[in-house]
Amino acid sequence: MLTQIKGLHHVTSMAANAQENNDFFTKTLGLRRVKKTVNFDAPDVYHLYYGDEVGTPGTVMTYFPFPHIVKGNRGAGEVSETVFSVPKGTLGYWKERFVAQGVTGLEESEVFGEKRLRFPGPDGDTFALVEVDGDKRQPFAAGTVPADEGVHGFHGVTMRLRDGGATGELLKYMGYEEVDRQGALTRYAIKGGNGADFVDLEVLPGAPAARQGAGSVHHVAFAVENRAAQAEVRKALMDTGYHVTPIIDRDYFWAIYFRTPGGVLFEVATNEPGFDRDEDTAHLGEALKLPAQHAHLRSRIEEILPPIVD
Repeated sequence: MLTQIKGLHHVTSMAANAQENNDFFTKTLGLRRVKKTVNFDAPDVYHLYYGDEVGTPGTVMTYFPFPHIVKGNRGAGEVSETVFSVPKGTLGYWKERFVAQGVTGLEESEVFGEKRLRFPGPDGDTFALVEVDGDKRQPFAAGTVPADEGVHGFHGVTMRLRDGGATGELLKYMGYEEVDRQGALTRYAIKGGNGADFVDLEVLPGAPAARQGAGSVHHVAFAVENRAAQAEVRKALMDTGYHVTPIIDRDYFWAIYFRTPGGVLFEVATNEPGFDRDEDTAHLGEALKLPAQHAHLRSRIEEILPPIVD
């Protein structure tokens, strides 16, 4: 069993409109945009990162806004819900805020004994807020949401699968343990994590296959402290039979990727070097940052990318 994984690192999804995406996460949810860069493989598309003040692993939601992308179809083989942690007693505040911001389709429920408020994103993404008592992570205090009600970071994710057996075994191998069951849901948790500690598997044998598009999660990333720990994880996964990519430099972390038995793309990302490697903390997310291989295309990229008004 692996011991290097410390919870979620980030969740990366796809969107249709960069401005709408930016407004939802910075204005409605009150997160900080900690990086404005581009897709490594498609530099004419933004890669936007949102999180706490410094983009701490376990708080960062990232997006590829592809203009004219079709809407994704929900189904099996995907991350079906991304769940954020908020302070205990704040769901009333959030419900009022969402209504005032024009967010519709709100659903209140209790899952695994936790009060939660489900809400859609602008592309039909499924999100939820969960009240967590004692989450020591600090919300972004300089945003549109007061710190006392702000988002701490991720609580976890839910994956919808037709069969959860092999994926459950993978999670156990990655250091998670099964801690609860409720209906079609099985909860896995990691001990000593970074606060983004839960992965829930929802098993629906008859669910149609998901089709990725706007509103779909592209991949979910798990956190390791450094490159040495990542190399250990990579070797162990490969020795177990998984096809894992080489280590890839993503400027703000190093990444490896592999496909799970249920079809979900997993990444293992390092906590180092962080989002302040090329910007002062006070100005994170303000300037357009380009990977070195695309730097010579700056004038053309700036011409193509739609402006984002903060």
